[in-house]
Formats: sequence, structure tokens, C-alpha cells
Amino acid sequence: MTRYLLRCFVIAYVLALILGPLYMVFSQALDQGTDQLWTAITTDAALHALKLTILATVIATVVNTIFGIACALMLVRRRPRGSALINAIIDLPFAVSPIVVGLALLLTFGIHGWFGEFLTGAGLEVIYAVPGIVIATVFVTLPFVVREVVPVLEELGDEQEQAASTLGASSWRTFWSITLPSIRWGVAYGVVLTVARALGEYGAVAVVSGKIAGRTETMTTHIEERYQGFDTVSVYGSALVLASLAILVLGAMMVLSRSAHSHHDTTENR
Repeated sequence: MTRYLLRCFVIAYVLALILGPLYMVFSQALDQGTDQLWTAITTDAALHALKLTILATVIATVVNTIFGIACALMLVRRRPRGSALINAIIDLPFAVSPIVVGLALLLTFGIHGWFGEFLTGAGLEVIYAVPGIVIATVFVTLPFVVREVVPVLEELGDEQEQAASTLGASSWRTFWSITLPSIRWGVAYGVVLTVARALGEYGAVAVVSGKIAGRTETMTTHIEERYQGFDTVSVYGSALVLASLAILVLGAMMVLSRSAHSHHDTTENR
């Protein structure tokens, strides 16, 4: 009986907290018809915001996947001095507000920041431009791949890698043939979480982007700008696009989870 009540409570909580707002977004977006919805989400500003969001997400995912794998290998296999400090720095985006991150980037790369004069003299724009948005997105999504790969490496151990090295395999050959296939599910989880976080980032991006329509607006800042303009169709339409992308990411994560469990069960049966 207690288990049944607990299960009902969890389901009710999820329905009220997550599925309820999602239902409202979808229903409000479709309330005024598909024609107005399509018109709202295909304006030049909306399409540019979507393209910029996808661009920042792709770059952040690629950069943090490469960094995450390399950093996880260093922390687990090399165990350098100052590992505790490195771990603390990696977890910094979890502890610091994105608004603070954006302000820090502004004070570092802005026109009056540490590197502002140098960048201006070199003709490079970071703040209120696409590079600033990308840097902010990379920063807030930094920990995910690392934190998913580290426990996988610790559980696997390094016996297979040592055996490959003993047999004459180079470090790169060992990585591509032994290490990477073994950690692929951890990497996949980290990539999914990185994509989900990057798609919904607002705080840091809002500070460094300037929210210029058609230039530096991402989907989240575009939604805010349309909301302040009382354009409810564009607001709910853009939110529908982001929600749909999030659902696709969630679906990918569920598929990966099932594949990982199936692979684990098959390995154990062998």
C-alpha cells in the first residue's frame, strides 16, 4: 500500500511540475491555428535565433566532448597533483549563477575588460557578438561529459589498456581501439546532457549577447524579447520549438539508456 501511494505521489508530482507546463505550451502555441504559428516561427528573427542556438550548441558540444574525454583520462589515468583543485574548477559552472558567468565574461572580454583593448585593436568582437555567446555556452556546459566519463573509466580499470601497450600498441591505437569503445555510453550520456543544457541556456547568454534581434538573439532571448512585446504567438511558438528539441533530446537519452543496459546485460551473459 505504501509503495502504491508513493508511486501515485511521484506520478502526480511529475504531471503537475513538468507535463502540465509542457501541455500549456503546446496548447497555447496551437490555439490560434497552425498558419499563424508557422508564420511566427519562420520570421527572419526567429529563424536566425534558432540557427544561432543550434550553432552555439554544436560548437559547445564538440569542444566539451573533446575536452571532457581528455580531462577524464587525465584525472583517472594520470592522477596529477592538484586533482582536487581541477575537479573544483570543472564543477564551477554547477555552483556559479549563469548571470555571474556572463558578468565575468563581460569584465574579461568587454571593451573595458582585461582583454578588451587588445581585442578591439585586433578587430575582434567577443562581447555582443557570436563568439561571446559560444564562450558562454561552452562554459556552462563544461562539466557534463567529464562527470559522465570519469566514473566509467574508474569502473573499467586500465588492465586492457596495459595489455594493449604490452603487445606493442601505440597510445593512439589503444585509445581508439580499447578506451573509446569502452566509454562510449558515458560519452553519449554527457553529450545528451550538454546538448540539453546548451539549448536552454539563458542567463550567461543574455548578458554577453546584447540580445540584438537578427544578430545576437538565441531562442531563449528571442522568447523574452517577444514576451515583452506581447507577441504571444511568437512566444509560444518559439517555446514549442525549444520544447520539441528538448523532447527529442530526452528521447535520444532514453534510447541510449536502453541500448546501454542491453549491452551491459549481453556482456554479463557472455
